[in-house]
Formats: sequence, C-alpha cells, structure tokens
Amino acid sequence: MTFPTKNKKLLDWVDEITALCEPEEVYFCNGSEEEFNQLAQQLVEKGTFKRLSDAKRPNSYWAHSDPKDVARVEGRTFICSEREEDAGPTNNWSDPAEMKSTMTNLYRGSMRGRTMYVIPFMMGPVGSPFSLVGVEITDSAYVVCNMRIMATMGAPVLEALGEDGDFVHSLHSVGSPLAEGQDDVAWPCNPDNIFISHFPETREIWSFGSGYGGNALLGKKCLALRIASVMARDEGWLAEHMLLLKLTSPRGEVHYVTGAFPSACGKTNLAMLVPTLPGWKVETLGDDICWLRVGEDGRLWGLNPEAGFFGVAPGTSYSTNPSAMETFTSNTIFTNTALTADGDVWWEGMDGERPDNLTDWTGKPYDPDSGKPAAHPNARFTVSAAQCPQIAAEWQDPRGVPISAMLFGGRRRTLAPLVTEAYSWEHGVFLGSTMASETTAAAVGAVGNLRRDPFAMLPFCGYHMADYFGHWLKFAERKDLKLPRVYLVNWFRKDENNRFIWPGYGENSRVLAWIVDRLEGRADAQETPLGLVPKAGELDLDGVALAPGATKDSLFAIDRADLLAEVEAIASHYAQFGDRLPARLAEELSALRARAQV
Repeated sequence: MTFPTKNKKLLDWVDEITALCEPEEVYFCNGSEEEFNQLAQQLVEKGTFKRLSDAKRPNSYWAHSDPKDVARVEGRTFICSEREEDAGPTNNWSDPAEMKSTMTNLYRGSMRGRTMYVIPFMMGPVGSPFSLVGVEITDSAYVVCNMRIMATMGAPVLEALGEDGDFVHSLHSVGSPLAEGQDDVAWPCNPDNIFISHFPETREIWSFGSGYGGNALLGKKCLALRIASVMARDEGWLAEHMLLLKLTSPRGEVHYVTGAFPSACGKTNLAMLVPTLPGWKVETLGDDICWLRVGEDGRLWGLNPEAGFFGVAPGTSYSTNPSAMETFTSNTIFTNTALTADGDVWWEGMDGERPDNLTDWTGKPYDPDSGKPAAHPNARFTVSAAQCPQIAAEWQDPRGVPISAMLFGGRRRTLAPLVTEAYSWEHGVFLGSTMASETTAAAVGAVGNLRRDPFAMLPFCGYHMADYFGHWLKFAERKDLKLPRVYLVNWFRKDENNRFIWPGYGENSRVLAWIVDRLEGRADAQETPLGLVPKAGELDLDGVALAPGATKDSLFAIDRADLLAEVEAIASHYAQFGDRLPARLAEELSALRARAQV
C-alpha cells in the first residue's frame, strides 16, 4: 500500500495501529472537498447523516448520536502523567503504563470491519511557527468530516511534517468492531468503555468508545488544550480556553481581547457580538481556544488554532447571535438538533414558533406534550470560521494579534458584578483561579450546580492546576513584558424573581466600551473589595432595558454576607492544592478577606 508521505515515524505508527486494531482497510485523508463529499455520502447511505434541504441549508447535514454519547465525559477523561502528583487534584489520574495496557486490550481488533482513517492535521495557520501538527487515526468517517472543518488537513500538513518531523500521536476508535456480515448502526460507540486519555510527557492522546465532540475530535480540547497546556508550560507560553475578538471604537482605536468562559456560557455569542452602541465594531478571530505567546514587543500575542466553530446550537438565534445564524446557513454539520419536516434544523431558542411535525434529536417524532426538548441541550454545529460574516481579516495571521485585555466570566446569580477590573496581573490571576459558574449541558452531569472552574480550564488543564496558576504568575516576574489588563465579567446576575438583570448579547458592547475607555485612560473606576468597577456615569446605560425595578446598583451591589461566604469558599477551593498553591494567591486571598471585613 502506498501512502502520501515518507515520514518514517508516521508510517511506522500507522503500521503499528493497523496491526493492533485490524481494520478492513487503511485510508490516508487528503482534506479535499471531493473527499468530504464522498465520505458525507457514505454517511448518508449508512444513516449517520441526513442531507438537509439544499433550498434551506445547502451542502449541510444532520446527525443524531447514540443517547449515551452526547457530551464530553469528564469522569472518563484522564491525565496519565508519570507521577500522580503532577496531574493534581482536579484531574483524573491513571498510571500511564497501566492505562496503555488497559486501552491496548480494548483497541485490539476494535476496527475490524471498518476503515481506518489517517488524518494529518494542523492546529493553527499554515506557515505559522506557533502551529502544531497532529495525526489522528480513527475509524469514524463522522470524525473525518468534522476534523476537515475544524483543522487544516492533508497535503499542506504532510508537507510541513516533512520526512522527519514529529507530531502529536492521536488515536481514536469508537470501539465497535463489526463481525463479517454484521450490520452497522448509524452511530457506533461503546459507552460502557469510554476512555479519553492523555499522556503529557510523550505528547500522546488515546480515545476509545465515544464518537462525540471533544471526545473524538482530538485536535480540539485534547491537543489544543490538554496537551498544548503542558507544552506551553514547558516552553513559556499559554494555551487557553478563550475566545479572541477584535474591537474597534468609533475613534478608530483597535484592541484585541481574549475571554475565558466555561462551555455554553456565551463565548461564541461574545466572539460574534453585534454591538448596540453606535460606531463600535466587533470582529471575530476565534470562539473557543487561544494560544498566547510573548511577542518581540513584550506583549502577549494571541492566535486561534482552530479553523472552525463547534458551537452550542440551543439558544442561538438572530436576536442572540445573528452572525452565527448567518455563518451556518450552508456547509454545516448539525448534531443532535431537531429536524424539521421540510429538511431544516431547529432547536429551543431559535427565532419564531416551534414548527409542527419535528423529528427530535433521537431521530423520533417529537411529542410537544412530553415536556422534553426537541434538540439536545448540547446540540452542536460544526462550520468553517471562514464563513462567519464578522471574521477578522487577520484571523489566520501567522504572528497572531497583540492582546490588550483579558476577560474572565461565568454564570453567577449573585455577588460577581457586571464588570470588575483586576488591581494587578497577580490579582487577575487570583480572579481567574477562583472563577465559579453554574454548570451547563456541555459536560455530562448535573446542570445548575455552582462549581469552581479556574480560567475555564478545569476540564482542560493537562497538569497540576496549582502549577498552572504558578505558570500564569511567572509572567508578572518578567519586567520586560507589557501584560494585558484583566477583567471579571458576569452577564448572568438575577433579581429576587429569578430574572436576568442585564439583557446581555449586543448590550455587552457597553462593557467592552468601558474597558476600552479604561485602556485609553478616559474612564474612572472605584475600588471595591473584589476589584475596580465603573464610577457612577462612566458606564453608558442609556436606553438599556434592565429587569423591571433594577438599577445600576443591582448590577454592582456586593452583599457583605455573600462576600464573606465567598472568601471561605475560595479558601476551601484553594485547600485542595495544599502546599503547591502559589504563595502569592494565598496573599491575594488574605487581602480579599481583609477588604471584606472592613
């Protein structure tokens, strides 16, 4: 069999996995449109894909997963570092030798009756010194189709890899071999044996049993965050769960802003924000992952390593995110949305009334009286970022873009103000390390519980979280750096009637405008125990429709009892890290305790 590369490491690895997994055939992916169309048609014939109406959504497809395979499975995600203490208390650890033994037994013969696809892929723009090459081996054509959208694939990657280049070994199997003559199912998986394992020292990813999202598209959370975060620690940069946007003021001032938010907490909406303030413009560079490196000018420069969006569909509409709605009008894969009778997709929160005669996300006729949603809460769209009408011209600039400000946020019903500026970089790290959010449907588990999600990296940090905090703090030790200002934002405060006080979405541009005014030295702030907030009259609220009876004070009020309880909750959160918690963060907590008691 002839393969389109002479890279010995890659060829030897393909031979090794072929012998282990015993596929019916091996196919090297080239990333072409023709290849995508052929695989999509095969998935249509198999029943995995349904082609949507070309009159509604040209060249787009709908898929629904096995009901047991609908989200990231954090409880089955492992960091297999050589030493358990290097994984830390927030990660599931497994001994690498034991995990490889367990998974090797699972992989043995796991691709029988299936095609083994070899996907050379690149995270980051072609030609960027910051881009990383991976190769995913998978037995899922669904994964191939999604990876083509989410990363650069094929010949340009092999060219960059050359004959002796290294790559992140990424192995995936749905874990559902076919006996001779056995009929396949539309969504093969093995939900009783799911493992998503990362080997940070050897830069390897092994995934088994799930065909969904970040469990299977290994360039995304697995490589670009869990493995890349370890590489970033070792090499002096940052791999972050962050959006990246370009903000232009009416005066022509340009600022690039990153933002860390837990999954399904509005990253995509903010990245594609359409400002309500006249004269302001937001352009998108990325909605989920940002790699940050120190530039020659001493600033942090950000780069989105993804080529596409894998966004949460429910709640997305022309009123909440018109740019997203325009982005996936064509050439899109939808997974676990509802399906309309005329060959389109639908989900809760979409504009207009719910159509009749829906097919629900499980593929069955939808019963409106069931009380269940027609689309799964974690239903997704996969679409090329190039289709976004707000995409910034420099979104694939190999140098990245210089960062002026960083936002941290989450879902907090109380306590956290609409916007708070950190007193310093170190205080900003404190704010990031103590972020809390109500859980969403993007991960398996209870919805609505408050959990600490430091830097929105709790599920994605590839090493000890306290060491990760320390890595962030090290940037302040470098006197040659011009670090971004850090802000904590909270769009989700509620009143006593459980109504959102702040309208959010396009009105969030008002917060961005105040941040720019702060960066440009035009806006004053006042001190609070949590940080700096806008002085009276500094935040433009003219015409904003707050919840009935709410005032500006409702957005910024800090209840002292809540604050004292928060201090103790943070202390409990920090206690899990023991003596590896950086001393500076303990000092920041002591300072907050003192401010809270005044």
